[in-house]
Amino acid sequence: MIPDVLATGLAGLYCGPAPDPGAIWARWNLDPLLLAGLVALALVLGRSRPGVAAVAVLAVAFVSPLCALSAALFSARVVHHLLLVAVAAPLIALAWPARTTRTATPLFVIATGVLWAWHLPQAYDAAMANMGLYWVMQATLLGSATAFWRAVLAPGRPAGQAGLATLGAYMQMGLLGALLTFAPDPLYGIHQEAPLAWGFTPLADQQLGGIIMWVPAGIPYAALGALVALRGWRQLQARPT
Repeated sequence: MIPDVLATGLAGLYCGPAPDPGAIWARWNLDPLLLAGLVALALVLGRSRPGVAAVAVLAVAFVSPLCALSAALFSARVVHHLLLVAVAAPLIALAWPARTTRTATPLFVIATGVLWAWHLPQAYDAAMANMGLYWVMQATLLGSATAFWRAVLAPGRPAGQAGLATLGAYMQMGLLGALLTFAPDPLYGIHQEAPLAWGFTPLADQQLGGIIMWVPAGIPYAALGALVALRGWRQLQARPT
């Protein structure tokens, strides 16, 4: 049986309670406020390809069964967070480019601090068990990452600076993933029971989440690095000889 405190937390999860494997594909989230927010964001970002893609990624994170699955599995929550900070945020930055070039270092520190702070066990469990705090977590993760990527991907940003910032963003993500992978004990009380229905121990689920942060997370960062390199090449080509 799930302890009372965990049962209360699971019942309070957005897209919760945690689903059983047989019910996962029925767990689409059609929250009217969420759908209205996505429509509003689509109108703000316009019809550019990055804007449309950003809204689609956020729909995957919050509307698709991934939202419910992330109530059960920490590893699914990691995928959810990666979609926010490493996919949706840079796409929003491309659709809503910064007007001026400014240093990305303070924004890197803030975005990194926000990501790491929300993965502290006490903060994570509190956010997952409280609807208001849950949305504070989502808003600060997406908002801080978007501000960072707007600075990194700003028109006129030297490619070398943008490349180093992108590499730094991946390295801090990978370091957090490594720490979670090699932690000797499960850290998150909210995921102590639900992973068992999916064939995972809590520790194995946490280790999978850490590996996702550590290895597959490199894919969107590599894509962003390639974009930065392409921009740098075009800047070189545009220089008068």
